[in-house]
Amino acid sequence: MELMVEASPRRVFANAHTYHINSISVNSDQQTYMSADDLRINLWHMEITDQSFNIVDIKPANMEELTEVITAAEFHPSECNLFVYSSSKGTIRLCDMRSQALCDQHVKLFEEPEDPTNRSFFSEIISSISDVKFSHNGRYLITRDYLSVKVWDVHMDSKPVETYQVHEYLRSKLCSLYENDCIFDKFECAWSGNDRHIMTGSYNNFYRMFDRESKRDVTLEACRENMKPKQVLKPRKVCTGGKRKKDEISVDSLDFNKKILHTAWHPAENIIAVAATNNLYLFQAKD
Repeated sequence: MELMVEASPRRVFANAHTYHINSISVNSDQQTYMSADDLRINLWHMEITDQSFNIVDIKPANMEELTEVITAAEFHPSECNLFVYSSSKGTIRLCDMRSQALCDQHVKLFEEPEDPTNRSFFSEIISSISDVKFSHNGRYLITRDYLSVKVWDVHMDSKPVETYQVHEYLRSKLCSLYENDCIFDKFECAWSGNDRHIMTGSYNNFYRMFDRESKRDVTLEACRENMKPKQVLKPRKVCTGGKRKKDEISVDSLDFNKKILHTAWHPAENIIAVAATNNLYLFQAKD
């Protein structure tokens, strides 16, 4: 018979969430981890499965007064008392568990003032943060909103230090993306092991990579048609104007059903994992 591999749970941590869990993050102390849903973040001990400690609760007494939800949360890579969580209002809160048991009061609030020239009906929706990740050295944060990736210095909460446009060409398509619910897609982002590169997904099975030093970026495609071992991927380009070059794809012919929401980067090597619908692609940098 063909060898079948099956995963079986060693422990089940149950009955602590009312809503879908959007984040799980293991603490650097290697003894605790946290789980986050729309309104609460719970702290667990690895050995205790039947109880957790509530560290963030944004649920209002009257649910009609609810104005934002938690979208992602992560522990600091080395300071076991620090964690961040992002919200649907475009804010990131840094919390310190040493200051108080219930971290309803943040230590720092990272928020970029809205550009009045880009104000529209969709401003609030596209400013919602779908993912937040600490850099491996703990100095920076990356956040992903609908159209861009931003890099924040943990010591500076007034504005991001870097902003990378993922698919700015979709700004003119927001109305149709709202109608087909794509505007609510939650894209993840990832740091390379040396914190120099950032990766995140897009539509048409495209994923984007940004070099923070050279400021160069590239769009690559994950598709089964051109997948052969050791094959070098060709950069893709989306054109927005009327004239299209040979290798370019028109913004109007992008497939919004093909989307890369989940991405991961190997912590030590230049290997990335990209999930496109029901396929998982692994890519390795050429030597």
